[in-house]
Amino acid sequence: MEKQLVPRLQVDNLFIHGVGPVSLDIEKGECVGLSGPSGSGKSLLLRAIADMEPHGGTICLDGTEQALIPAPAWRRQVGLLPSESRWWSDTVGDHFAMSAASGLNRLGFDAGIMTWPVSRLSSGERQRLALLRLLENQPHLLLLDEPTANLDEETSAKVEALIRAYREETDAAVVWVGHQRAQLNRVASRFFAMESGRMISRGGVP
Repeated sequence: MEKQLVPRLQVDNLFIHGVGPVSLDIEKGECVGLSGPSGSGKSLLLRAIADMEPHGGTICLDGTEQALIPAPAWRRQVGLLPSESRWWSDTVGDHFAMSAASGLNRLGFDAGIMTWPVSRLSSGERQRLALLRLLENQPHLLLLDEPTANLDEETSAKVEALIRAYREETDAAVVWVGHQRAQLNRVASRFFAMESGRMISRGGVP
């Protein structure tokens, strides 16, 4: 009998603070797009999947329930990129465990930025560096909350290319929250919209 493949992410009847119930399966290497108006529950859904908010329902990564994995270990495998990144030290390099030179180059930086104070960074630079910092953990699932919101078209294309390459190299799945339909059409194979706390399937991205 052929072995049944387990989806990378399985969400079953998730509900949290007026959001839900949400059920969703995402395959390895797949990118799913998610949009909706402010306050519709997109960020709250991502935080629940990342085990940063108490919630009902069941979430599984590679067939293992979230409840069976300690929160720090889960968050290394399920990487959340929030719309506003956090920085806990004065210098950029303090936030990286190892050299990120190749990633820096792909996003338009040189190694010198590691010596910069965080206060010198623009919002777009913070956004790109937070993505690189997240990828250092080699997560199996990326939860991206408007990852190019503060970027111009050329820099957004570099971010899209980096995430696409990471998916291809690692089979990571991606939930990409965004508002630009053209971008979701490029990066995602399926599309959902949040409406009044419910996630509505739109099928293939139009």
